[in-house]
Amino acid sequence: MNKILIDTDVILDFFFDRKPYSDNATKLLMLCEKKIVAGFVTPVIVSNVYYLLRKTAKHEKVIENLKMLINILDIAKINKATLLEALNSEFKDFEDAIQNFSAQNDKEIKVIVTRNVKDFKESSLSVMTPEAFLRIGDIR
Repeated sequence: MNKILIDTDVILDFFFDRKPYSDNATKLLMLCEKKIVAGFVTPVIVSNVYYLLRKTAKHEKVIENLKMLINILDIAKINKATLLEALNSEFKDFEDAIQNFSAQNDKEIKVIVTRNVKDFKESSLSVMTPEAFLRIGDIR
């Protein structure tokens, strides 16, 4: 089974129903829910999504949505080594570096799914958009 890290932008596309991107975000999360793909997020992604959703909805509703999300996705670990790798990397964006090294250190996550592919040009993992993953991903 493919193991992928789903970046913040894809999760936000789903929750905010940002057309046309939300269609692929929904398809991707459905694959995770059906256990066809093992989707991961990091604690940073969950925190950022909470912060942004909280601007438009009550705490209780946001918590309900996040519980649904982490019920179908796994959480990639962030530890001291992850943070040090991110700090010492060539990534221009620290948050992206954290996501990258969290996925990379998992050893089983092979793909980062994001709409901001250019932000991960320093990654040693495959990086693709949701559309590309759905089109060419090894989905069984």
